[in-house]
Amino acid sequence: MISTDYLIIGSGIAGLTFAVKIAEKFTDRTVCIITKADDSESNTKYAQGGVAVVQDALEDSFEKHIQDTLNAGAGLCDGQVVEMIVKEGPKRLNDLIVWGANFDLSPNGKLDLGKEGGHSESRIVHHKDVTGLEIEEALLNRVGQLSNINFLDHQFAMDLITECHALSPQHQGQTCFGAYVLNKKNEKVETIRAGATILATGGIGKVYGHTTNPDIATGDGIAMASRAGAHIQDMEFVQFHPTVLYDGKGGRSFLISEAVRGFGAYLKNKEGHRFMLDYDTRAELASRDIVSKSIDQELKKSGNPCVYLDCTHLDIDDFKTHFPNIFSECEARDIAIDKDWIPVVPAAHYICGGITVNKEGRTSIGNLFACGECTRTGLHGANRLASNSLLEALVYAHNIYEYLGQQPVPSITSTTRQHNMESRPVLTYDIVKWNTTWNRAKLQALMRSYVGIVRNDDLLRAATERLAEMYEEIEELYEKYKLDTSLCELRNMITIARLIVAHSLERKENKGGFFNIDNEPST
Repeated sequence: MISTDYLIIGSGIAGLTFAVKIAEKFTDRTVCIITKADDSESNTKYAQGGVAVVQDALEDSFEKHIQDTLNAGAGLCDGQVVEMIVKEGPKRLNDLIVWGANFDLSPNGKLDLGKEGGHSESRIVHHKDVTGLEIEEALLNRVGQLSNINFLDHQFAMDLITECHALSPQHQGQTCFGAYVLNKKNEKVETIRAGATILATGGIGKVYGHTTNPDIATGDGIAMASRAGAHIQDMEFVQFHPTVLYDGKGGRSFLISEAVRGFGAYLKNKEGHRFMLDYDTRAELASRDIVSKSIDQELKKSGNPCVYLDCTHLDIDDFKTHFPNIFSECEARDIAIDKDWIPVVPAAHYICGGITVNKEGRTSIGNLFACGECTRTGLHGANRLASNSLLEALVYAHNIYEYLGQQPVPSITSTTRQHNMESRPVLTYDIVKWNTTWNRAKLQALMRSYVGIVRNDDLLRAATERLAEMYEEIEELYEKYKLDTSLCELRNMITIARLIVAHSLERKENKGGFFNIDNEPST
């Protein structure tokens, strides 16, 4: 058993930012970070665009950024949260610069600011087209310099340790004392007890299969929190990135950054028609939900598997300077950007809902905090504005640090709840592996077909029934056999899918990234 003052589950920008801040200030307190893969594997690592931060006071303003965010969120943002995050942006960006993150500069020595869909001004701070990787490496480097941080990789958090209490406004009957963790190196279940636990587990993209997210994005934090009784909100708002490189395959797909459209690329159908002008006066710079739905409609009308991003009219040398990674990836796939159109389709990209937290990052469970994509803060509303997610993670990690830094470390209390994980039989055949592989593919196909960009009540109800059957089957395996990561991930993915479907059926008005044809008024 491990005991620590602060347990952080996840190693992206949110978790690492909190870890660095709390460890720097309190050198006598212990911090433990666990991640289920390598230390750098996270959604942060694959973020191409950048961080949306107001920098140019002459052209831009906090008020403009706030209004752009509210517009994208389609009336469901929390205005106070939006204002807080936008105004904190410059200070939190400076934290990254102090820790060694480098961002592109313009010839005048100031930050080079990009423009993306939904933004009225150029305000995207970036490092080429690999901003997330630059941030991740800077944070990991700083974490490695702090001796009171214990970083454990290949550790899969299975469930939170909780204990029932008398109902109270503060804890609502539950308190978190850490997590049960599957050590993937020795296949043993271990207990990590903590004074405070911070979920920073990222997104849910693998629930759909075709996604921009890495393989680790299976919604583990949201699923664990849901099982523990935490309040979950707005799971129907799944954002699909409009322009993911189409290769005819499933799994993680290469993202063509929103900034490419901000740079001047056109979306065209197979016949060469620039179709976005038919849907929105902002054309390619409309918000992601509009662009994704427009592409979906074009594909359904034509029966074609993809649309195209045309960059042939752009300055290719300038393109290579701004997007070297995208240029290289296209070149490796025999796509000559100066002559060829890039085939693209929408893919699952970001979950706008998640674990409900207040401004301090507190969940409805005592001593349990959350930040990053696994949360519902009120910033995104019905649709995330491009490049607001890294900003949100920075601000909320800081807020949790500020709150916990003013509190004594919660005592690490024992709990009577016991797990029987280590007493499970060891399988001598591959029934679990075969079952999880089969059901994972079935789940992903179901979500893409029944719970995609455009939904309807009949398909959602059918999905509810099928997911209930899958849930019972997987729970039986979970209770009966020795556990492995694939089974635990599938269990979490089914939990996430059920939340998305249930929240979709409850939503009776189309907003932002959510669209149900049965909610449209009849004509």
